Amino acid sequence: PLDFDGNLRLYSRKEDNTTWVVSWQALSQPCRIHGACGPNSVCNYDPVSGRRCSCLPGYQEKNANDLSSGCESKFNNISSDNDTYQTRFIRLSHVEFYGYDHRVYYGYTLDMCRNLCLSLSDCKGFQYRYLEGGLSLMKEFKLTAYFSACYPKVLLLNGRRSPNVDTTLYLKVSKNSLLSNEEEFSEFGLNCSDEILRPLERAYPKSSQNEQLQLILLFAIALGAVEITGIFLVWCFMFSSSQNSNEASQGYHHHHPEITGFRRFTYSELKKATGNFSVEIGRGARGTVYKATLPDNRIAAIKRLNSIANQGEAEFLAEVSIIGKLNHMNLIEMWGYCAERNHRLLVYEYMEHGSLAESLSSRLLDWPKRFQIALGIARGLAYLHEESLECVLHCDVKPQNILLDSNYQPKVSDFGLSKMLNRSSGHLSDSSFSRIRGTRGYMAPEWVSNLPITSKVDVYSYGIVVLEIITGKSPANGESSSSGEGKELQRGLVTWVTENKKNEGESWMKKIIDPTLKGEYNKGEMEIIAKLAMQCVKEDRNARPAMSKVVEILLHRSQYSSPVKIDRLSSE
Repeated sequence: PLDFDGNLRLYSRKEDNTTWVVSWQALSQPCRIHGACGPNSVCNYDPVSGRRCSCLPGYQEKNANDLSSGCESKFNNISSDNDTYQTRFIRLSHVEFYGYDHRVYYGYTLDMCRNLCLSLSDCKGFQYRYLEGGLSLMKEFKLTAYFSACYPKVLLLNGRRSPNVDTTLYLKVSKNSLLSNEEEFSEFGLNCSDEILRPLERAYPKSSQNEQLQLILLFAIALGAVEITGIFLVWCFMFSSSQNSNEASQGYHHHHPEITGFRRFTYSELKKATGNFSVEIGRGARGTVYKATLPDNRIAAIKRLNSIANQGEAEFLAEVSIIGKLNHMNLIEMWGYCAERNHRLLVYEYMEHGSLAESLSSRLLDWPKRFQIALGIARGLAYLHEESLECVLHCDVKPQNILLDSNYQPKVSDFGLSKMLNRSSGHLSDSSFSRIRGTRGYMAPEWVSNLPITSKVDVYSYGIVVLEIITGKSPANGESSSSGEGKELQRGLVTWVTENKKNEGESWMKKIIDPTLKGEYNKGEMEIIAKLAMQCVKEDRNARPAMSKVVEILLHRSQYSSPVKIDRLSSE
């Protein structure tokens, strides 16, 4: 049931016991339940005493018998003109208030965020945090990604405080208040004595000194100082290059709280796990993939990026930060990473059957497997577009980036070109793209026609992949004809399928189906998936269906259709 505190719990009891006990609950941390404490208060959780509500500095409880009613200010309201000389901010670390943002401002400095809150009449304070990369990476690599976020708060509700919270709250208070933050506290001691201690006026006779012993002692001190200085200089020389090249790696560990859940491997560990990178299982434009055996005997795939220049570093940041926020059965799972010196490596789960492109070329896929692969890819993309916390555009959907496990279940991989968009904006075309992303043959027309980029670019690429699953043809390997001048004209996969559909009438599906299937396929499924693929590759992006609609259609076909009937076509 849904309990009184807003948490969903499962109660159970044994047959010989009348007491009900909690066997499962949706939220293990009670302070994550929104509305647990009222406005202007913070939720603290202690395993012994449980959940407690505390008022923010400068606020007092409204009802002593019910802290969930919230807190009210002890002082008069701050004037609406927000005069800088009348207001100030106190800093509260590890404090977060969920929601009620005036807006999220990316790329703002701390001073810009503070001035913004002062200019807003309804701003109660602001949260400030660093995002992926950190300021040091932004300066060194001159990347265009956002590395900080400012959250002006119009209402302080759903607050919690925990050491795991990486956000800092700056609370707006009156200039005349005596409040201070934790960094301004200092210890004071009292001097209760007025007497001044003076040394005794005594003269002690100096003993005779051995000048030779004094010279030996000075020489030993000087020699020791020279040795220490030499050791220090050698140490600096040996590790200076390592420190400079490892600065980016340190930036990840200090400024990337979202990747702390991944294991950080050293380069020597991955070099040993791959047998000095001896077993290559894949190669692409952005890196090479090797098979590896980790120290815990798990089989893994190690992706080694080719370059850490501006573009390569940005792709590494994108892949680590985006995939760290995703969890779906049809998305590749990442186990760890390496960011050491100029090495950038990603550690993934190993896929026994490699990529979809390899399986199509080796003719190992029968029709049931192909249909389930198309459904699994659609599920993964629908999760990225509509079910994850923020909308993610993959931007490079192609068979080489679809991996197959031991049961031929597909997993979408390679998020190096992906883009994360804020779903709260209400539409997906707010983000600008600095360059065209994707692979030729799978790219939607919007990339070259200067139209806003939305999730429909992934829908187009998905349609091309499905056509390739059906026909066994690559989008670059359609039929070709020669002009009068002898120049070969590439017609492309979409044009080839469209012309067959128009000219062959009812038998058009027999013309386009992969001949390696030898006519063994489900006619109903084939008709549904072929027409769906053609809808996905429409020139007009608004005519393409959403990925959730694609999943709905394919699930309806696979679950509620009549028993599978295999159609055998004559080999003409």
